[in-house]
Amino acid sequence: MKTNWKRYFGSGLILGASALVLAACGGTTDTSDTGSAENTSGEVVVEGDVKLWVDTDHVEVFKGIVADFEKEFPEVTVEVAAGSSADAKKDVSKDPKAAADVFMMPHDQVGQMAEAGLLYPNTKYADEVKANNVESAVEGVTWNDELYGYPYGVESQVLYYNKAKLTEDDVKSWTTLSEKGKIGTNFAEAGANYIFGPLFMSNGLYLYGETGEDPSGTNFNSEKGAEVLAWIAAQKNNPGVIQSGAEALANLEAGVSDAFLSGPWSKNDVIKALGENMGVAAYPTVDFGSGEVQMKAFLGVKLFAVNQQTDAPLASMALANYLSNETSQMTEFQEMGVIPSNKVVQANAEVQEDVVAKAVMEMSQSTHSVVMPKVPEIVSFWPAMDAIINDAYKGNITEDEYMEKLDKLVEDTSKVTEPKEEKE
Repeated sequence: MKTNWKRYFGSGLILGASALVLAACGGTTDTSDTGSAENTSGEVVVEGDVKLWVDTDHVEVFKGIVADFEKEFPEVTVEVAAGSSADAKKDVSKDPKAAADVFMMPHDQVGQMAEAGLLYPNTKYADEVKANNVESAVEGVTWNDELYGYPYGVESQVLYYNKAKLTEDDVKSWTTLSEKGKIGTNFAEAGANYIFGPLFMSNGLYLYGETGEDPSGTNFNSEKGAEVLAWIAAQKNNPGVIQSGAEALANLEAGVSDAFLSGPWSKNDVIKALGENMGVAAYPTVDFGSGEVQMKAFLGVKLFAVNQQTDAPLASMALANYLSNETSQMTEFQEMGVIPSNKVVQANAEVQEDVVAKAVMEMSQSTHSVVMPKVPEIVSFWPAMDAIINDAYKGNITEDEYMEKLDKLVEDTSKVTEPKEEKE
C-alpha cells in the first residue's frame, strides 16, 4: 500500500538551519518561495518551487516519481532537469545559487562539499534515514556525525565468473580461483588503485582512520602493508592471474579468462558474453601469509543532497527524502538497476532473486567492503596508490624497499594535492 505522506509538519519542530527560515516568516501567512509558511492553524506548510538535477539517462524515470511526489505535496512544484551526479561538486560550486535545490551525487564528495558549505544538513529526516537504510549507506552520507544526504543505493565490485569453468566453491578463495581457472584483472595499469587499494584494509589496516575521516589515520606503512605488497608482486608469476585492463570483458567472452572483478554496471555486458553461464559472487578470501581473510572492495553510496543555498529547504528535504524512500528505491531498482540501500527493499523477493544485486548487498556488509572515505585528502590517494601497486606488481620495487615506499604513500595521502593546471 502506498504511503500517505503528510504535507504538514507540527509548528514545534526543530530544523536546525531551517529554523531560521521559519523565524524569518514571523508566524505570518507569507507564501514567498521559502519552502515553508504558517497557515491559520499554526502548521508549517511545505511549499515552493524546487529544481531537481538527475543523470541524463534517468530523467524520464524521475519525472514519474516526481509526479507522485507532487500529488502528496501539491504546494510544491518540481522542475526535473538533466545533470551529472559524478560532477555534482564541480557543477554546484560554479554558482550554488543557480544550481539545483536537490541533486544526485556520489557519497565520496560529501566531505568536500560539506566543508565548502554546499550541502544543507538533513535536519528533518535523519532518524528516518538511519532506521530505514543499511549501516554502510548511513555511514556514506554522514560527515562529522551529521547527515548530509538521503541514500538511495549502494554499489561495489563483485566477482563475475564463468559457471561452465568454475564452481561456487572454486571462487570462494583467491587460491582456488586462480588454481582452478584464470582471473583477468588489472594490477599493472591506472585504475588498480580502486580495485586493489582495499587489500590493505582486508589485512586489518585503515585508510584515513576507522571512520575514513582522519587525514592522518592511514597506517599502511606496517608489516601488514608490506605483506600486501609482497602478495601483489607474487601475482605476476601466478599462472591463474592474467593482467587485463580494458580487455577484461573481451577476455572473459573469448575464454582467455574465466573470471573478472567489476560492478553492477557490467551486468548486461557479462550476460551478453556468458549467457546462462554467468556466475556472480561476493569477493573471495585471500591469504597474505597469515591465513585466509576476506578480500574487501570499496563501497559507494548513491544519494540525493540538498543545496545549502536553496530558497525552499523544507520542500527540498521532503523531495530528497521521497526520492529515496522505499517505494522510490523499488522503482529505481526496477527501472535503473540501482541496488537499494533500504533494508525492506533489499529483502524484497524480486531484489533477492537478482544475482548481481544479491552479491552487491553481501558486499555492502562491513566484513566485505570499506565505505569510500570522504575526506578531501583522498584526491591524493589515487595516484599514489596506483603507483605503488603498479610498481610492486611489475617488480620495479624490491621487498627491502616496501616500507620506504609505504612511508612515502602515507605521507603523500595525508594532504590535499590539487591537480596541476594545464598550460595553454
